[in-house]
Amino acid sequence: MASKRGKTYFSYLVNLVCVVLLFIVLTALMKAGVINTYWAGVIMLIMINIILATSLNLTTGVLGQIALGHAGFMSVGAYAAAIFSMKIAEAAKLVENGAPTAAGFGTFLASLVVAGVVAAIFGLIVGIPALRLKGDYLAIITLGFGEIIRVIIENVEFTGGAQGLSGIPKLSNFNTVYWVTALTIAVLFAFGRSRHGRAIIAIREDDIASEASGIPNTYYKVLAFTISAFFAGVAGAVYAQQMQVLGAKTFNFMRSIDILVIVVLGGLGSLTGSIIAAVGLTVLPEALRGFSEYRMLIYSVALIVVMIFKPSGLLGTREFSMSSLLRWLRHPQFKRKKEAAERGSGK
Repeated sequence: MASKRGKTYFSYLVNLVCVVLLFIVLTALMKAGVINTYWAGVIMLIMINIILATSLNLTTGVLGQIALGHAGFMSVGAYAAAIFSMKIAEAAKLVENGAPTAAGFGTFLASLVVAGVVAAIFGLIVGIPALRLKGDYLAIITLGFGEIIRVIIENVEFTGGAQGLSGIPKLSNFNTVYWVTALTIAVLFAFGRSRHGRAIIAIREDDIASEASGIPNTYYKVLAFTISAFFAGVAGAVYAQQMQVLGAKTFNFMRSIDILVIVVLGGLGSLTGSIIAAVGLTVLPEALRGFSEYRMLIYSVALIVVMIFKPSGLLGTREFSMSSLLRWLRHPQFKRKKEAAERGSGK
């Protein structure tokens, strides 16, 4: 037992070191000009998509419920954060020489909380009635929610109406967004490994058996859905303060589909799978801009090929970690055992 716990702590330590090293490397490359402004913007978009995908994975992958309104929660968070920061900017200096001041940094952190809480409240309101239903009803209800939010945003004055919002203070930067993304992943990973996460997995596997064993199904479904909405709101807040301009069309139905595709491609239930897929599906369209006529064709064919050969996603329900990679490199027999196990399971 102690040996197993020691291996777990070692795995966490290795992953933490890798996260810090990645931050140092990316920061150095940006300062050296190796990563230009354009690709720095792409990296910011990657991190936003990682937050969105890992949060949706909690509902779609861990809970096993298809939700098509994630862009709706993102839009709620984006507008909440934008309006909040713009109001604060009227009374305090948030940006100086292109960088956030101390007040700006505090406002950025506060806006993340505001955006997450507002999105979570909407998630709670939608989730309580919707998650009592079974089958595809949640997908239909969340789809309707996303479209209702978009129409409301386009037709009310305080969101800027059809013209949207502009002049949003740029309070986000690579450093803050990187650590917000890392914290999001850590929280969702810890939640998935907690007793709450295990209860949600039990509901996904057999909701009748889980309820018979005393697990309150509705409570845990709503909990997962609300947490998922919270982090979608956080992603929206980061997006708003990075782009500085918001429009309702940004958060349309196709945005929800894009996020869902990332989760499915990475593997339903795999947090690291969602991260890898978010990186790949964000970079690929940008890398193919030179083939503008065939860009979406190549992108679509690549998705189809991956899903044909890996129908359960890139990682399935497995998780990738640097410690497991190190074991794989150090012990060839570890690789052979995993390959034999995968052949035996038909993957």
